[in-house]
Amino acid sequence: MLHDVLWSSNLDLVQSSLAHPFVRALGDGTLSADLFRDYVAQDAFFLRAFAEVYGLARSRSEDPQIAACFSGLMDGVRQELKLHQVYAAELGIDLERVTPNGACLAYTEFLVRTARQGSLAETVAALVPCMSLYAFLGRQLRPGCGPQHPYRKWIETYSSGEFAELASRLESVLDRVGADCREVRAAYRHALQCELDFFSASNGR
Repeated sequence: MLHDVLWSSNLDLVQSSLAHPFVRALGDGTLSADLFRDYVAQDAFFLRAFAEVYGLARSRSEDPQIAACFSGLMDGVRQELKLHQVYAAELGIDLERVTPNGACLAYTEFLVRTARQGSLAETVAALVPCMSLYAFLGRQLRPGCGPQHPYRKWIETYSSGEFAELASRLESVLDRVGADCREVRAAYRHALQCELDFFSASNGR
């Protein structure tokens, strides 16, 4: 499957994300509340753009089944945003007044630009890494998540079967519309690099 080939070809970035100080601190619960607060705000901004790109991809899908799949994935983003709204209420974040940092803006602009100027295959290849990586990170962090873990809701969300199903659904779309070519590989790898940059920016670097 194409999504397996691309994942295997980019394991260096996957492992760098797992080993990132931000992700490690999130996983063991030592991440500062201020850094997590800023991350939630940035991620909410990102997710709104992600939903927009799903909409653009849906509008370009000639296959009704794939278009319906994008509609379902957009619903999944709305569920993610509900988690962010819970955190926003707890942490005093105004999600309507978030100013994106450089890494967040670069990532969202890349996604929107790809959706508007690239092929549908490139667009899906740019979307898949976020979903696949977060499902992977959730699974990896879940064993260390006890009842008193400060970020338990986050880890449980991304380690859940529901989120894994959404990631698998998007991967299956990539397998249907994509091909193993330079443009698809470049979009996929750049998105994974954007994820790593996002974590670095969230870590105050």
